[in-house]
Amino acid sequence: MTILLSPTDNVTATLTINGESVVGDNSFDVINPATGLVFATAPDASPTQLDAAFTAAQNAFGGWQRDEDLRRNALRNAADGLGAAIDRIAPVLTAEQGKILSESRREILGATSWLRYYADLELPREIVQDDEKVFSEKLRRPLGPVAAITPWNAPVYIGVAKVATALRAGNTVVLKPSPFAPLSTLLVGEILRDVFPPGVFNVISGNDQLGPLMTGHPLTRIISFTGSIATGKRIAASAAADLKRVTLELGGNDAAIVLADADPEFTAAGIFGAAFSNTGQVCVGAKRIYVAEAIYPELVDALVAEARKARIGNGADPDTDLGPLNNLPQRNFVAELIADTLATGGKVVTGGHVIDGPGYFHESTIITDVNDKSRIVAEEQFGPALPVMSFTTVDEAVARANDTKFGLAGSVWSADEDHGADVAARVEAGTVWVNTHKALSPRQPFAGRKWSGQGVEGGPWALEGFTDPQLLYRAR
Repeated sequence: MTILLSPTDNVTATLTINGESVVGDNSFDVINPATGLVFATAPDASPTQLDAAFTAAQNAFGGWQRDEDLRRNALRNAADGLGAAIDRIAPVLTAEQGKILSESRREILGATSWLRYYADLELPREIVQDDEKVFSEKLRRPLGPVAAITPWNAPVYIGVAKVATALRAGNTVVLKPSPFAPLSTLLVGEILRDVFPPGVFNVISGNDQLGPLMTGHPLTRIISFTGSIATGKRIAASAAADLKRVTLELGGNDAAIVLADADPEFTAAGIFGAAFSNTGQVCVGAKRIYVAEAIYPELVDALVAEARKARIGNGADPDTDLGPLNNLPQRNFVAELIADTLATGGKVVTGGHVIDGPGYFHESTIITDVNDKSRIVAEEQFGPALPVMSFTTVDEAVARANDTKFGLAGSVWSADEDHGADVAARVEAGTVWVNTHKALSPRQPFAGRKWSGQGVEGGPWALEGFTDPQLLYRAR
């Protein structure tokens, strides 16, 4: 399968199974969202190839789990390998996903930070009892092969984050990216083939029907999934039949609350970056904004100014600020939400239209005069359309922010940091920032509340989800 990025740049995309390059039994097309045209094919793994990947992971598990020094050194080497290959991976990621090249580079660097963090993380034993009769300690034991499934918005960052956590804990991995953006992950598999022992890290790709085969595979002991709520529910139901462990990150409808003492210009710049980076296709991006009445007009004007100066175009162009949406269904969904807003009394103050021409481009859109029951507010738009609403009291703002089935993240903006933190503590979300938004780190716990998921990613807390406790008891 060949990826054509330019007339002189040919890259072959293959599966990684048991440390070897494997050609898929079939293939599927990959579209460049900036052109709307097929620019590559990717391998479509067969059920037999999926079985081979999990068998390899199971066979490698015993030796891998017993050698902690090997695991730590391999993660460091993997970070070095990805960092050295950033100029290979970033153009592929931009071509298949649509994000601007600088964001692709940041995504890859962010992925290396997860590998380095877990390589250096100590896993101390916890002494339970130590006296003249008993010495007992709690250990953490890995589970076995992990089925890791990632979305199309940040495939390298999210995929490597799962892999780093799972491998550090002593598990092995079979990783599957979305069929909308498979190539960069396949390339990661190629680059790291010689870093890990055969079978420890396997990468497959395929269409959506491959996912249920992964999550239902008898050798899968834990499923780590990032994606839609509907798919997450199906995975949880399927996993229950075999008592498989699940970690689910299922998106968010993240509220930003702007208090009356916030600086409109500073706040608008921060919120716009958090809402429109990767063209709004970020799970923790700001999705709905609640602004104190006293500064509402100024904040709206400042957001409109930010939207109008952001340059939209091909992510490979260095002059571009915002690229296309990743796929046509997602662009159509954003357009559908905007149409619903207009039909129910909302006002588009800038943007609002699909951009004519090739590719999946949409104008950066700011929406006002919209109520909380509107679809653009109640649903996760995952695109470049931002509803901005006013509030009278802080209690009202918090209640409206919490009136959702989502609970992934949020932010509070205020000149009084302590007051902002007090308000943030009342927001029902796994992460709430003060005077910033979308500040992520592998050392932080990242978890969703309500329908935004279950389990934790990041820090030592994530390792608990990838392990079982074991009590080692010695009688004296």
